[in-house]
Amino acid sequence: MTLTVERLISLAMANPINAEITSRLPSLGLGQCMLAAGCLFQAVWNQQAKLPADWGIKDYDIFYFDEDLSWEAEDAVIRSVERLFKDLGVNIEAKNQARVHLWYKERFGRCYSQLHSTREGIDRYLVAGTCIGLEVATGELYAPYGLTDVEQGILRINPEHPDPHLFELKAKSYQARWPWLRIIPTGP
Repeated sequence: MTLTVERLISLAMANPINAEITSRLPSLGLGQCMLAAGCLFQAVWNQQAKLPADWGIKDYDIFYFDEDLSWEAEDAVIRSVERLFKDLGVNIEAKNQARVHLWYKERFGRCYSQLHSTREGIDRYLVAGTCIGLEVATGELYAPYGLTDVEQGILRINPEHPDPHLFELKAKSYQARWPWLRIIPTGP
């Protein structure tokens, strides 16, 4: 069966945490707000491995975009998210994509150009097929590289973020949890 947008959303929403996040999150009124990353695509791998939809999910990423680049503004959102979801008992991380360039070099050792939208943040994930986000306001799935790699368990470097070292670390982390995933080598 081909993985469709509808199927991926259905699998992701089988995880009650995703369903609660998408239900409650609009109350915060965050701009360009998306539920993103592993909590979405890992549901596909879990279904293929006959595991619960929430198995192996380390955190739930909420991306939003606010032109206020102050730490105080982002921290206020982080605190609001913590209060809104404290009863869920999982790690939920909210990140203002407009601020990523301000802390990325210190954390990862290389420069990162400023983003102009939440989608641009998703576009730069290390693994191409995992560039997936669910727009909370509309329910629209954003997947610039499509869904084939996720469906087929292929991990390849994202040409928009070609960092072989970080890619390998991320890909091996996924493969440790889902051993059948195939890592496409990045070069010699």
